[in-house]
Amino acid sequence: MAQDQQHNRSGPPVIRPVALPRRPAVEVSTLSFGAAQAGSLYRARSDEDVAAAIDAAWDVGIRYFDTAPHYGLGLSERRLGAALRSRPRDEYVVSTKVGRLLVPSPDTAHLRDPDGFDVPADRRRVWDFSRDGVRRSLDESLTRTGLDRIDIVYLHDPDDHAEQAISEAIPALVELREQNVIGAIGAGMNQSRMLTRLVEETDVDVVMCAGRFTLLEQGALADLLPAALRHDVAVVVAGVYNSGLLARDRPPTNASYNYAQAPTELLDRANRIAGVCEEYGTTLPAAALAYARAHPAVVSLTIGMASARQVHETVQRASAAIPAALWPALHRAGLISQLPLTSA
Repeated sequence: MAQDQQHNRSGPPVIRPVALPRRPAVEVSTLSFGAAQAGSLYRARSDEDVAAAIDAAWDVGIRYFDTAPHYGLGLSERRLGAALRSRPRDEYVVSTKVGRLLVPSPDTAHLRDPDGFDVPADRRRVWDFSRDGVRRSLDESLTRTGLDRIDIVYLHDPDDHAEQAISEAIPALVELREQNVIGAIGAGMNQSRMLTRLVEETDVDVVMCAGRFTLLEQGALADLLPAALRHDVAVVVAGVYNSGLLARDRPPTNASYNYAQAPTELLDRANRIAGVCEEYGTTLPAAALAYARAHPAVVSLTIGMASARQVHETVQRASAAIPAALWPALHRAGLISQLPLTSA
């Protein structure tokens, strides 16, 4: 069957610039560099390895880089800034996040960070979505990165702080945007419901949705993505591999999902999807990238890339031509809720 589909394969340019609909001066690349692993997520990584990954991303044309204070207690921001500072500032876009202030914690400095980053716990995270907290967080991010500006600022995981996020944090970001301190504003979350509320009730330009619009699950199709199209809000999709479950051709039994051991039913579902992908001559990770990027509201896929090898592997996967017949086959099997809205 795979040979029969060779003539009916399609694939847009893998990495190209896309302007945010509401802020055309802010242009992101369709593949973006997720810098959580630059903060030594799960295991320590050297400055040299992180710099090599960012160099490789630049060399293949990636011009959008996403970080956050949360990632390695500021380490990701420091490393990303160091790697980008010598490059022409108008040629790339950086996003960071607000909502978690980093406060010195000398009493725990001898321990490791409890939130999954292999760094000393010499700081602790303090939730703060107040106006002053937003401004302080941004100022500290500018200091850590050493950059002259941050292009996109997201609220980071405001799940339990919805009212303060809407009444204080978003207005603070709007004010900074109107002062041309930042180019675009939004929120990044692991859920679609509150992102949808922000799209419909506030003046955000872009949202980052992690894990809720993937080849494994398409919850954002019911709320966020239609709302984003209605309001001309751009969507950046992160967690395309559901934190590992879709990252290999065949998911291993110890694959993770939402940063924990994948439940058996999801592992079985991912293997069923992988089987259909194989039948149509492609792979699970390549199809995962193609499916997520196909929606017209999606402007970029943010992929965590810890090394130059992973950068090149990601580009290779994103460049793979996907048989058009794959999507109806997955839909008939009940494995995706909707066909891609544009050619993948």
